[in-house]
Amino acid sequence: MHDFEMPGWATERVLARQGQALAHRDVAARTTALVVIDMQNHFLAPGAGGETPPARDIVPNINRVASALRDAGGLVVWIRTLFNDGALRTIPHFHHTLLTPERFAARSKSLVEDAPGSALWPKLDVRESDLVVGKTRYSAFIQGASDLDGILRARGITAVLIAGTMTNACCESSARDAMMLNYRTTMVHDACASLRDDEHAAALTSFYMFFGDVTDVAELETRYGARG
Repeated sequence: MHDFEMPGWATERVLARQGQALAHRDVAARTTALVVIDMQNHFLAPGAGGETPPARDIVPNINRVASALRDAGGLVVWIRTLFNDGALRTIPHFHHTLLTPERFAARSKSLVEDAPGSALWPKLDVRESDLVVGKTRYSAFIQGASDLDGILRARGITAVLIAGTMTNACCESSARDAMMLNYRTTMVHDACASLRDDEHAAALTSFYMFFGDVTDVAELETRYGARG
């Protein structure tokens, strides 16, 4: 798991802007969703094409946050990156320009709907009351990626907690877009993972300065009244 501490200068800047270190402590659990990004075999399994080894270490923390929020009346949503013909048609430059032909072939095969690589990591505590939503772009909230925004609004969700992998790609992209859609957005730093500590830290620091809160699992468990 990444060793992360928010830099003091970043906290000072946030305090000057909004007057408090965390702006979303007062949001009710019943209007909050934990959105867990891309915790799939393709990104967690040893040797998989998108393997992010630190993501395996955050599984217990994700399960802790999910349990605390569920018990307090909130919603848990598991996001799966999927490849389909629509994704290829609408963002071909990602698949054919930003990926080598070999990388594209392996990634697309691994992330089709029923492929083993697209399945959620088996150690995640997924419950029947949770939702599982597919996306076809880095951000789960951007137009054309998924139906997540409509699903959350229909359920009265006004705030989201972001967890999963990678911190500086799909997690950060989803978190930024959620804020710009007016969700009160928090990144859970010890429930997110990237390939390197510095990538993880840079994404969290940048998000905190401009887009929303960054906190940890222990603070959320206290917030939602979880009992260890």
